[in-house]
Amino acid sequence: MQAILGVDTLQGKQGPVPISSLEGKYVFIYFSAHWCPPCRGFTPVLAEFYKANAASKNFEIIFVSSDRDQKSFDEYYGEMPWLALPFNKRAEKDQVSGNFQVKGIPTLILFGPDGKMITNQARGNVTSDKNCSNFPWA
Repeated sequence: MQAILGVDTLQGKQGPVPISSLEGKYVFIYFSAHWCPPCRGFTPVLAEFYKANAASKNFEIIFVSSDRDQKSFDEYYGEMPWLALPFNKRAEKDQVSGNFQVKGIPTLILFGPDGKMITNQARGNVTSDKNCSNFPWA
């Protein structure tokens, strides 16, 4: 994940989290923003999915913000139970968005424990497979 995101530390609810803590896990990267109505609708769905399945399915989610300022990021991230790319890492955000050709938000991409992308359409999988019975949707 470090090579994908370009950072060695993520923002967690209790402070910085080393990206190395994600080794051996499935990782979702969630591109979203406070100002985006479809994002505001999907985030609570994703939060329920996360709370119900993250531990048993061995995955983590990383929020990559398209918010316009730190205050909006802080407010929106406050509603999320997972990790985030720190808001001040704008160059890294632009790099990862470009690398995976993120054209719109919300976008949810799933990576396997090996760091290889499994799907860039995970939003639909989360919506249609809420109990995670077909995870990792390969």
